[in-house]
Amino acid sequence: MSDILIATKNIGKIKELEKLLADTPVQLRSLNDFPKTFEPEETGATFAENAVLKARSYASQTGLWALGDDSGLEVEALGGAPGVFSARYAGAGATDAKRIEKLLKELGKVQEENRRARFVCAMAIARATGEIEFIAEGVCNGSIAFAASGANGFGYDPVFIPDGFSETFGELSGDIKQQISHRARASAKIIQYLRRFYAVAG
Repeated sequence: MSDILIATKNIGKIKELEKLLADTPVQLRSLNDFPKTFEPEETGATFAENAVLKARSYASQTGLWALGDDSGLEVEALGGAPGVFSARYAGAGATDAKRIEKLLKELGKVQEENRRARFVCAMAIARATGEIEFIAEGVCNGSIAFAASGANGFGYDPVFIPDGFSETFGELSGDIKQQISHRARASAKIIQYLRRFYAVAG
């Protein structure tokens, strides 16, 4: 496992994962290095199922170990929506701004105490054969702001206020986000796995 493919073209995700996995003894690749790959249909009912689908598909397509991840926002007042449809919440090809606009409109006049939400990230590592080796999940609890604020991060970051803070992910520094985010927490488990793997292999 000298190379691991990060199964995404999302620049924001790639940068976050590169920083989070910087101290592991692997060379990280992304789908931008493999333009001929095709995107598997995300038919899973959970983030973990979609992460597994991605890891298996891209490992099989590239012949590399692959790290698939799926993440999204779950809002209590919306029954857990947008959930696994977070990226498609406002329709195919919609911008982050459009997705945020729809979310805030759906919440309407919901009061602060009822705007509880959480970010969830599931990650799966597949061997080059497509066999799943490890699955991890990370959660960051918080609430939805009444308006978008901040230009850091991506996705729903400008409207998500993590517990213990008064600022949104869009306003908080990258250093803080790398400590408390759902992706950071899932990545921490992946890092532990990779270290154990190399300790045994070595």
